[in-house]
Amino acid sequence: MLRRVSAVLAVLILAITCLSAQPRQLSSFTELLGALKDGWRVRAVIEYAKCKLVVDSIEQVSPEVVGGMELSTFEYFAPGAAGNSQAYIVASENVLINHPTRGYIYDYVKLNVYADNTVHITSRYLNPQSLEILMDETFFGTISNGRDQNGVRFFVQ
Repeated sequence: MLRRVSAVLAVLILAITCLSAQPRQLSSFTELLGALKDGWRVRAVIEYAKCKLVVDSIEQVSPEVVGGMELSTFEYFAPGAAGNSQAYIVASENVLINHPTRGYIYDYVKLNVYADNTVHITSRYLNPQSLEILMDETFFGTISNGRDQNGVRFFVQ
């Protein structure tokens, strides 16, 4: 009997551990800010085709590309902290990649996430030696609540 109880407890603990390890989607700026302030690991997943692409002030067709990054370093700006009318969070990442046609380049991505749930995404390719900008795109998206077609999702784990 004791073995059976121990086995059931072991299965329950395993199930709880597996469930708690699943990422949880954040559906608003408020939830995102709370998770970051509480020290949770937050990851962004961007479906670029669900965002508006603007290059040189001209709207373009967004590519069928999905990207992701961890928001390991971020800054929060309350309204008025930097001349801004609404609160926002900024995070960026710069990674050296081997691009299939450009060779080794820096892939730089910056997210500006605003209190109204809009997101501005800056995506650049940089020459790793001169830091010359080889590609510069700006995407405009909205935080997804998981039940819509918005292109920017945040997850906490």
